[in-house]
Amino acid sequence: MVPRSERSRVTYEDVAVLIPCHNEATTIAEVVTGFRRHLPGARVVVCDNNSTDDTGALAVEAGADVIRETHRGKGYAVRRLFSDVDAAFFIMVDGDGTYDASAAPEMIRLMREDGVDTVLAAREARSDDGAAEFRVGHQWGNRVFSRTFAFLFDTSYSDVLTGYRGFSRRFVKSCPLLARGFEVEIELNAHGASLGMPWAELSTAYVERVTGSESKLNTYSDGARIFRRLFRLFRDFRPALSFGLPGLLLGLLGVIIVIPVLVTYQDTGTVPRFPTLFVVIGLFLAALVLGLVGAILERASRDRLERNRLAYLSVPAPWQHRGSHESQPFAVEAPVAAHLD
Repeated sequence: MVPRSERSRVTYEDVAVLIPCHNEATTIAEVVTGFRRHLPGARVVVCDNNSTDDTGALAVEAGADVIRETHRGKGYAVRRLFSDVDAAFFIMVDGDGTYDASAAPEMIRLMREDGVDTVLAAREARSDDGAAEFRVGHQWGNRVFSRTFAFLFDTSYSDVLTGYRGFSRRFVKSCPLLARGFEVEIELNAHGASLGMPWAELSTAYVERVTGSESKLNTYSDGARIFRRLFRLFRDFRPALSFGLPGLLLGLLGVIIVIPVLVTYQDTGTVPRFPTLFVVIGLFLAALVLGLVGAILERASRDRLERNRLAYLSVPAPWQHRGSHESQPFAVEAPVAAHLD
């Protein structure tokens, strides 16, 4: 953690706090105030995602800049923030008041000093059983998604759905987000994992929502959407395996089915089960097609990853901003060339 004696010397003009939210009038002012207190000098930007309450006005009163995104969905809000806001470092957090703002300085330190491109704040419930903070369905879903993502993308993230994250500039400006809803976190994870970006994880308190604040996440419908997006991302990033494995299974099935036909042919010299033979031929053709599709898409996927990698490498590493935060403010609105030196 950042020592208290050093916090007074550290300024955060090169940091932007991004808060996507919808109908969070109950909590947004406290969230904005908390991050302005723990990250003095940082720019706080709220994306009001078509709220029907006073979320935007209360955020402005608390000292935040407000962007309005009329397309409903967290993914749309995050895409807008990534497109419209520039900084050397970013903190993204939900506006529901469930995350601890005091963890933000440590997240920035990890990026500045250790050079990681993304920091995940893994949630820890304050109560013993976590029932008040995490609904049972959310706890179960988070474990399933985290383990599935770890298996598919060969990572060890413990909380892939956390809404509290830190990003370097080169992470944000090389990330071609397409998510529309709560599956945005899965897409952010996949972007970092696919490019092998350095990352870190820290534990942070996760508290119960205040009275009057309601979760926008539906356990089942949003869970199904997240799962679909997870496997689509795996297909896009690992097409050879995604198509090749089913092709291999179909090929093996064809071999198993054709063995009795070949044994009969060897014993009698005839093929009495032509329908079975046709099925085998169909299985082999399907396996061949899946293998070819996987190979072609693998080449396209590599081209896309190479372009993303070049965009990632075109921005200086996070540690190159080390030392500049104590004296040189970051010109958020300046062109890229103005702050890459």
